[in-house]
Amino acid sequence: MFDSPKALGFLNKDVSGVRQPWDERLIRSAAARLGYDLSKILVFDAHTQEWVHRLRVAVTRTGASAVFVPTVEHFDAAVVPTGLVAVVDVITVEPEETYARGGAGEPGHPEAPNARA
Repeated sequence: MFDSPKALGFLNKDVSGVRQPWDERLIRSAAARLGYDLSKILVFDAHTQEWVHRLRVAVTRTGASAVFVPTVEHFDAAVVPTGLVAVVDVITVEPEETYARGGAGEPGHPEAPNARA
C-alpha cells in the first residue's frame, strides 16, 4: 500500500490577518488535492524568533516532503528562504508553484541567484 507523502503548512498570521481561516483552508485543500498528508499548519508572526530554523526542525521531526504556504508574501521580502528550500519542497497555493528542494528559491529554476538564506 502507498503512503501519502507528509507535508506541513506554514503561514504568517500578520500577512493573513482576518483571512487566516481561509488561508488555512487553502493550504489543506491544496495538500489534499496534490496527494499529501498534511500533518499540521504552523502559524508564526513578526515576533517569532528564528522561524526558518523552527520550520526546518518541524520538517525534520515530521518527515515532511513539502511545506505549503498561501503565497510567497508569507516569507520575508516575499522570497522563499534558501535555508528552507534546501531541505524541503515549498509549494505556494496562489499561484500554484513548486520551489523544488535543493533549489535556490525560484520555481523551476533551482540555481536562481536572487534567493535569500
